[in-house]
Amino acid sequence: MIFFFEERVSDSSFVETIWRTRSENAGSFISRAVSHWEIVVTRQDGKTTLTLRGPETKATPAPCPANAEFLGIQFKLGTFMPHLPVSSLVDSAATLPEATSQSFWLHHSAWQFPSYDNADTFVDQLVREGLLVREPIVDAALRGQLQGRSLRSVQRHFIQATGLTHCTIQQIERARQAADLLEQGVSILDTAEQTGYADQSHLTRSLKRFIGQTPAQMSHER
Repeated sequence: MIFFFEERVSDSSFVETIWRTRSENAGSFISRAVSHWEIVVTRQDGKTTLTLRGPETKATPAPCPANAEFLGIQFKLGTFMPHLPVSSLVDSAATLPEATSQSFWLHHSAWQFPSYDNADTFVDQLVREGLLVREPIVDAALRGQLQGRSLRSVQRHFIQATGLTHCTIQQIERARQAADLLEQGVSILDTAEQTGYADQSHLTRSLKRFIGQTPAQMSHER
């Protein structure tokens, strides 16, 4: 299976990244855990669908069809749709109903499928319609600036906006950072130390859960 992947930054403060890819042959790959949710537009054999993909708390095998094109809009932590809690999408996805061959239904209205070039405009329209909002408590929690706030209230708002606990997000992001280091050729022991794992066994358990591979499988060590 061959992927051709491209991504770019977004002008929107609601968006983490915008990406697109296409496949030549059918196959499968390991989908890594990810703390962000995203919109994915799939085009194949003249048919277009739009799917909301939630955060993934573990690595899972993912099938990929042949000759398909994908557009992804990955949202920043704390961005969510008030009418569709992110918690309902964790480790799952929801494909929105098709309105026409060029549009889909979202919150009782038909919307044109976004493209790689107009994704920012699409997001801006969602924000103007109140279908996409930001929870400022998430940014404050990630920066450690929660003095004077009720822990229970913070946790409730945090999970509502992200679908995950702060601890789970930290674990996922640490595993992804470790995977990046290993793929860059950093040794297993140095990777464990730089990312704060207690030892190599701790690193191995984390990567198997969140990345789907062991450090030895990922390492460029010879």
